[in-house]
Amino acid sequence: MESQNVSIVTEFQLLGFQNVLEWWTLLFATFLFIYFLTVTGNIVIITVVSQDQQLHSPMYTFLKHLSFLEIWYTSTIVPLLLANLLSQGQAISFPDCIAQLYFFAFFGATKCFLLAMMAYGWYLAICSPLHYSFLMSPEVCTKLVAISWLTEISTGFLPSLTISKLDFCGPNQINHFFCGLPPLMQPSCSNVYITEMVIFTLSTAVLCTCFFLTLVSYVFIVSSILRIPSASGRVKTFATYGSHLAVVTTYCGTTVSMYVCPNTHLSPEINKIISAFYTVVIPLLSPVIYSLRNKDFKGTVRKVVRRTCGIYGVRVKAGFFIG
Repeated sequence: MESQNVSIVTEFQLLGFQNVLEWWTLLFATFLFIYFLTVTGNIVIITVVSQDQQLHSPMYTFLKHLSFLEIWYTSTIVPLLLANLLSQGQAISFPDCIAQLYFFAFFGATKCFLLAMMAYGWYLAICSPLHYSFLMSPEVCTKLVAISWLTEISTGFLPSLTISKLDFCGPNQINHFFCGLPPLMQPSCSNVYITEMVIFTLSTAVLCTCFFLTLVSYVFIVSSILRIPSASGRVKTFATYGSHLAVVTTYCGTTVSMYVCPNTHLSPEINKIISAFYTVVIPLLSPVIYSLRNKDFKGTVRKVVRRTCGIYGVRVKAGFFIG
C-alpha cells in the first residue's frame, strides 16, 4: 500500500540561478537589457514593414510575423526570469506553470515553421526567380503564415496535456528558470515513460522536419550561389545567407539537443545556460540578422526617421541611428 501522508503539489518553486546568487545584479541587468533590445528591435521591424509599401513583399510578411512571434516567445520566459532573480526563488502555481509550458511550446514550434518557410522563400527567389511571383504570391504567403499559426496550436496543447495529467507529490522545486518539459518531469512521482515518448515523437516531427526542410533549402541556395561568376557577389551573398543559416542552425540545434536528444549527463547549470541562449539571446539576434543587415530595410528606416524628425521639426542625421 502506498503511503497516504504525501502532499499534492499545487505550486512550484523555480530555483533559477540560485547557485550564482552573488551575480544576480549583473544577471538581472543583462537579461533586462537584452529583453528591452529584443522587444524594441522587433517592434521597429513590425512598424517599418507595416508602414512602407515597398516592404509589402512575401518575405517581409514572414519577417513581420516572425518579429511578432519573437516578442511573445521571449516574453513567455524573460519576465518570470527577472522576477525570479529579484525574489531569489519565484513560486508559480501549477496552472500558471502549465500555461507557460503551452505558450513556450506553441511559439517555439511556430517559430521553427516560419523559419522553414522563410528559407523556402529564399530558395525560390534565388533558384527559381521566374516562378517566384507565382509560387510565393501574397496569397500563398498569407496561407502559409495562417497554417503555421493554426497547426502549431496542437503542438503546445499535447505536451501540456500530458504533463498536466502527471502526479506531483513533492518536492515542489524545479531546478530551472521556467517550466520546461524535462525539468517538469523530474519532480513527478508518476511513470513518465508515455509522456517522454509523446514529447520525443512530437519534438522529432516538428523540430527535425523543419530543420531538415530549412537545411535542404540552404543546400540549393549555396549551390546556386557557387555559380555566381563574380567573386565579390559570392562573398556578399554568402555573408547574408550564411548569417541566416547560423541563426537557424543555432536555434534548431540547441532545441533539438534539449528535447530530441536530451543531454542527461550535463549538469542543470549547463542546461540552464543552453536554455537561456535559445530563449533570451537568439530572439535578439533575429532582428539584427534578418533586418538591420538588409539594405532595403535600412533605407526604409532612414526614410521613416527623416519623416518623423521632419514632423517634429528636428534635424537629425538618419545615419546616426542605422549603421
